[in-house]
Amino acid sequence: MQKNLIEKAYQEDIPEVDITTDSLGVREKFGIANLIAKQDLVLSGREIFTDCLKFIDPNLNLTWNFKDGQPILNKQVVAQIDGNLVTLIKAERVALNFLGYLSGIATQTQNFVRACQGTKTKILDTRKTMPLYRAQAKKAVVDGGGKNHRMNLSDAILVKENHIAIAGGLKETIERIRAKSNLPIELEVKDLNEVTQAITLNVEHIMLDNMNNQQITEALKKVPTAMKTEASGNMTLDRIPAVAALGVDFISVGALTHSVKNADFSLIFNWG
Repeated sequence: MQKNLIEKAYQEDIPEVDITTDSLGVREKFGIANLIAKQDLVLSGREIFTDCLKFIDPNLNLTWNFKDGQPILNKQVVAQIDGNLVTLIKAERVALNFLGYLSGIATQTQNFVRACQGTKTKILDTRKTMPLYRAQAKKAVVDGGGKNHRMNLSDAILVKENHIAIAGGLKETIERIRAKSNLPIELEVKDLNEVTQAITLNVEHIMLDNMNNQQITEALKKVPTAMKTEASGNMTLDRIPAVAALGVDFISVGALTHSVKNADFSLIFNWG
């Protein structure tokens, strides 16, 4: 999957030739380039960055100074690349696009994880990812200290309001699923009445969707300790500490992947 993603990315960026570079008439010029962090960040995407460069030129050599998941300070040298810098010019933008996006996810995730320090609450991602980038994006969440929710619809059961509408009611929905599957059931609830129903139906995991802090507090008073609880919806970085302090097991945050700001890197060429 990753190889296909890289191939399509370069088909988009170099559909025929690199007109500018090829017009120079220089096919080889060897040297060194340094990958520099332009901000404090958490690294993610080493593998795909390397694979992108070697897709264009297998003879490019990379020496990494950091591993995925490690913090990097502004202006630190993240990696050194040596080889034909002419081919590196062609490869760099796609590789940096992946690295910036994934490191942005890891960096943002770390900010949310830090906001939960001192509590039992874990930060979860969602399926709100760019199409075809999910595996890489979810790895970046882990690199940032977060936890993965389900990878896809085949992974786990999560019952939402439209499933209940299809089945004709909450009780009917849970009964139908249990007749077909032994997997744990996570149920999205929107009010305290549905919390009570979820407890009665003995689901394994309750998602408290778009509840305010007072509603979450009241819900947690009802939920048995053996039942996992998750807060979801409108979970901003500013709000996270207060919600985590209430005692939920998880907070799911779509913003980890759907509205991330790319981490900033530069590739500085040393032409010798």
